[in-house]
Amino acid sequence: MGGIGIWQILIVALVVLVLFGRGRISEMMGDFGKGISSFKKGMSEEESATPASKAQIEAPAKDAAPAETKNSETSDSPS
Repeated sequence: MGGIGIWQILIVALVVLVLFGRGRISEMMGDFGKGISSFKKGMSEEESATPASKAQIEAPAKDAAPAETKNSETSDSPS
């Protein structure tokens, strides 16, 4: 009692097959496989890139003056 048996698995599989159909499930599995291969290709390209060629973003200085915005310019003009 409380365990999942072979009959419960077969019923769930049958319901999924009826809802999605055989063609839709094979399309989803194909897309899943393409996604995995694309991910692996991206990971191998990232590993082969040299660290010097990667762009680095520097953090702004903490004591730099904040840039003025349009709102502050328009609020200073007389009405």
